Amino acid sequence: MQQRATLFFRKDYDIIRAKKGEVLMVIRYPTGKSLSTTTTTPLDGYQHRGLDFETDINTMNQRYRDTNRAIIYKKPTPIKVGKIQHRSKAGPLITEAYFEMPSTTDYNGIYRGRYIDFEAKETRNKTAFPFANLHAHQIEHLQQIIAHGGIGFLLVHFVVHQQVYLLDGQEVAHVLASGRKSIPLDYFRKYGIEIPWGYVERLPYLDAVDQRYF
Repeated sequence: MQQRATLFFRKDYDIIRAKKGEVLMVIRYPTGKSLSTTTTTPLDGYQHRGLDFETDINTMNQRYRDTNRAIIYKKPTPIKVGKIQHRSKAGPLITEAYFEMPSTTDYNGIYRGRYIDFEAKETRNKTAFPFANLHAHQIEHLQQIIAHGGIGFLLVHFVVHQQVYLLDGQEVAHVLASGRKSIPLDYFRKYGIEIPWGYVERLPYLDAVDQRYF
């Protein structure tokens, strides 16, 4: 029997289409631009949270740029090209490449006249964020940013709890210096700022930045 396509109209998204177990969301922002994402998981208003943490941040950054609130981008990873396959019609194709240097953090930009730099991570650990998910040079980088007057922090998504926290880079370094192998969830709750999931603004992390730094 042929499966019918179903339309769901919600105030949080313009339109959600479900067909053959696949869900397509089309989110239209005030600028007129739209973002489409797909998933094979059935959705209600809350189950979509955290399906793709990085996508949510990138989408939020695009909205911040569109509304002229901030200029923040994901940093490109520097690579060194090893081998190139030359194709006559499609042009050259990179077939081998290497990371040129260790990456620092995920995002940087400028907000309210200050340089902003942060790392975004996810964990399925229920009680803590393991330091194994971070590199020592990333923490050092955040400390350097702060020392020069910038804003440096960590965004962590606790997948099981569907909670996202902002924790200042100095707090991250403080816990690491104590000899701990992880940052307890309770530490995030006490010294960090939880970022609520939204609708038009999926992950409004700059509200937490305002609260913490301004």
